[in-house]
Amino acid sequence: MKKFFQEIKADLKFKSAGSGQKLNESPREKSTKEKPKPDTAKCRQGPTNEAQMAAAAALARLEQKPKPRPLSSQDAIRNQVKKELMAEAAASDKGLPVDQKVGTRIHTPLLLFLPRYLDNIHLHPEEEKYRKIKMQNKIFQERIHCLEGADQFFQAVGFEKVALDVAGQEEATEDFYVLKDEALEKLEDLKDHKEKLLNGEPVRAKLDRQLQIFKPSPQASRFELPSDFFNLTVEELRREQRIRTDAVEKASMLRTKAMREKEEQRELRRYNYTLLRIRFPDEYILQGTFYAREPISAVFHFVRETLQNDWLPFDLLAPGGHKLTDENLALNESGLVPSALLTFIWDAEVMEDIKASRGEHMGSVLKPDLLLTVQMLS
Repeated sequence: MKKFFQEIKADLKFKSAGSGQKLNESPREKSTKEKPKPDTAKCRQGPTNEAQMAAAAALARLEQKPKPRPLSSQDAIRNQVKKELMAEAAASDKGLPVDQKVGTRIHTPLLLFLPRYLDNIHLHPEEEKYRKIKMQNKIFQERIHCLEGADQFFQAVGFEKVALDVAGQEEATEDFYVLKDEALEKLEDLKDHKEKLLNGEPVRAKLDRQLQIFKPSPQASRFELPSDFFNLTVEELRREQRIRTDAVEKASMLRTKAMREKEEQRELRRYNYTLLRIRFPDEYILQGTFYAREPISAVFHFVRETLQNDWLPFDLLAPGGHKLTDENLALNESGLVPSALLTFIWDAEVMEDIKASRGEHMGSVLKPDLLLTVQMLS
């Protein structure tokens, strides 16, 4: 038994010693022998039908265009701002104020659907379905009922709001516009309402000048400033330095003509209104509100309406002391926004001729009824 185990150990030791070699063979000759080539790899099989279908589906998902996401409230705000900017740009191109430009728009759905309702009633007065308009109707809600003034128009024509029962549903009602019997007896009035709707002109917004007359008080010129009034704080110095740094960087930046014009237009559209004050020789001050894109001629017309002798020529001086000669120039292009103080002067040659011929004093410049509304400006 012992001999059996010794033979097994010797056999294992012999096998672990590696491949043998001949006694007359050198180790170098052994290393130069060609090594056996490994078995060639088996040919790779093609993808199965299931794999091909999965790959095709993945490619289709990658190539598929993403669906547009629903508009959020922020998107609605951006769209509204974009529309207002486009309307503002269109108004500035034609020299009209924005509010006046917007006021000329006519709601197309209102002119398309309302006359159709009235025509159906006028042509088919015996049909009950034409005398009722379902207020929950999707098209009616989106195109008619959402417009300002639509409800007032229906009531003026002769419709009234009535809650009617829903067929087949107990205790369920829906709101309808139902034409009154009195209006049905006057079909010609419906035709007249239709003609007025189609031929009516939109009401344009008109800016209230908010005319005011001021008189400086005697104490207005008597005031003393503390000694530290002209001393700048640290925050004011930093802000001034930041403004000057931005101005230097902006001036050193290479910009095309289109970029400069775009920036100028942006500055012109910065303000929509301007507050102007006109100082007269007798110390009275006239105040009025204007659109920033109105021409200077509007200011001359505003001042002339307040003069007692409105037939006499006069001039207006800008804050820099120069005369406003180009009356077609816009107020924002003249640097009179968001506020400015102008000076009223009579034409020198005309005044000399009047004094030489009549020898009388001009008296008050403004109309007497306006002087009754004078406010003390402290």
